[in-house]
Amino acid sequence: MQHNHDEQLTKHLVKNGVDTKTVFDHPVGLFVLFFTEMWERFSYYGMRALLTLFLVSELANGGWEWTREDAMKLYGWYTGLVYLTPLIGGFIADRLTGYRKAVVLGALIMTLGHASMALEGAGSSFFYIGLVLMILGNGLFKPNISSIVGQLYPDNSKKKDSAYTIFYMGINAGAFLGMLLCGYIGEKVGWHWGFGLAGIFMFFGMLQFYYAQRIFGVLGESPKETRERGVAVADGAEAAEAEEEGIEPPSKRVVTDRLIVIIVLSLSSIFFWMAFEQAGGSMSIFALDYTERMLAGNAALTFKWVDAILTVFPLLIVSWVLWSLAKKIFSKYPISILFTALSFVVIWCLGIWKIYREFYALETEVAASWFQILNSFFIITLATLFSKMWEKVFNPSGPVKFALGLILLGVGFAVLGYGSKDIPQGAATAQVSMIWLVLAYFFHTSGELCVSPVGLSYMSKLSPKKFVGLIFGIWFACSAVANFLAGMSGSLIDKISAAYSISTFFLIFAVIPAIAGLILIVCSPLLKRMMHGIH
Repeated sequence: MQHNHDEQLTKHLVKNGVDTKTVFDHPVGLFVLFFTEMWERFSYYGMRALLTLFLVSELANGGWEWTREDAMKLYGWYTGLVYLTPLIGGFIADRLTGYRKAVVLGALIMTLGHASMALEGAGSSFFYIGLVLMILGNGLFKPNISSIVGQLYPDNSKKKDSAYTIFYMGINAGAFLGMLLCGYIGEKVGWHWGFGLAGIFMFFGMLQFYYAQRIFGVLGESPKETRERGVAVADGAEAAEAEEEGIEPPSKRVVTDRLIVIIVLSLSSIFFWMAFEQAGGSMSIFALDYTERMLAGNAALTFKWVDAILTVFPLLIVSWVLWSLAKKIFSKYPISILFTALSFVVIWCLGIWKIYREFYALETEVAASWFQILNSFFIITLATLFSKMWEKVFNPSGPVKFALGLILLGVGFAVLGYGSKDIPQGAATAQVSMIWLVLAYFFHTSGELCVSPVGLSYMSKLSPKKFVGLIFGIWFACSAVANFLAGMSGSLIDKISAAYSISTFFLIFAVIPAIAGLILIVCSPLLKRMMHGIH
């Protein structure tokens, strides 16, 4: 059976003119997308790690000294709009530019956005212009690179779920390194340096993708280019590919049922991301003001070693992935590999500099942004385990995976609520152990692996081909609603803490996702039937 699926994948790649070389049993094109997305997420999460902390920091420390409420409202508006514009970007790519041109243009606009934010010291207008450019660029980039991943595989390929999990590992490798280095440099050296560093790697990611586009054959081309080549990609191609692969073309009822499942899963994701995105808002405030971050003696030395390992270990993994890719495509796409290699030289130098600086520091204060890297670190270490589990051990339907993710997320907030139970009502500061944030991020990450890569895969598999970009846009639009709600609900942290306790604040985010997960489990048999064979 596995041999048949490999033959089906090869046939699909050849038909679309895609390079058939593989890395880790997946097309090399997946790993070009892996590194492009990695550097884009480096830039986004590197900036996100700093945003709230920069806004609430004192003027003397280079911040704007905003209130927590105002900072988290801006955070909610920014992250919400970042996930809303992909709805427009997906439509533009479907109808006008094609996915590949949209990715390149979006990356360029985001690079300019980071450059503008790096000039925030010259005036607040640069900061706001940068945010606007980031929002617009992300709208073109985000849905369309995910769409190309889906196009690399036949609809019923068993490799598609694991491909999105690998892709998601790239997302989190970039997020991890961005939060680690941009967060550290922003807090310890200067906010504008952190914002500027994020843009440098966005630029590298754009160049890496631009010079490797031929690897994708006709995938991701604009409708005009497709017509000029005489390649049918809409209804005709969908029916032809289905017939060629031995699959009946879907009827209108089947398409409608699958779209309903897409809507249900997308709405369920709102409950997940509304709670999960507290990471950049209220959980950052908790790390800044309520967590014991000054370390001394053995605790300080232990942290330095842990931080060094956390810095080096992911770099080793992604460097190994780059080496594996370079061996397969360097001869045909040398410029793409050289730009990626250059970016890795820079990132290794920064990582070693950070480790050296921390080991010789007179005192050890853990950066508040440091805790956000735990999510990405757990993703990197657990992604392969989850991928193999879905392939070989336990592979429930998409709705059940979503439900498990929601429940695990609730457990993470329950842990945080328990850890903060002794903080007095209305307290503005406290000294809670770091272990509670570590455990919370572990459970949140486990839940994320049940929702996000699986969601991306199901959006690709369930949607009609001619609307795949738009469907991804809808998926990200639900994330936009969730991020907006995350910012607005996070801004209530002081009010809820004053009226009840900060423990109560976090327990609210434990209960809501868990209830949504239980409802999804009850509905899962019906939703599974409505997917009509897509698993």
